[in-house]
Amino acid sequence: MKKRMIDGVEVEMSSGNVFADIGLPGADKLKIKSGLVIEITRAVRNLGLSQEEAGRRMGLPQSKLSGLFRGDFSNVSERKLMDCLNRLGYDIEIKVKPAAKSVGHLMLAIACHREPEPARRQRHLYSEKP
Repeated sequence: MKKRMIDGVEVEMSSGNVFADIGLPGADKLKIKSGLVIEITRAVRNLGLSQEEAGRRMGLPQSKLSGLFRGDFSNVSERKLMDCLNRLGYDIEIKVKPAAKSVGHLMLAIACHREPEPARRQRHLYSEKP
């Protein structure tokens, strides 16, 4: 991380990944998981669901969902988080392309936010295919 002075105060510029900045192992995966959890939180709020209702839809106990909302996602896989978003009416696309460097990286790109249409939400509720 680059350091510079601003008004006499030394400031470190972030790499864009707070988990990497503080030296946590698996920082790329943690950033992906946190982004998915943020989208789950937005979806639940936009749909007006209680934690209990959201947990039922996503196949998670309310206590686990409460933990997710508090940032405890260490015991939940990226796949399960993506499944939760699917069950809340969101599509997930995974894009694979050659890396510019010898080792690639993980990245989460979120499309513009919109509330899913009720019919679409129902159709995808418990199915991986439309």
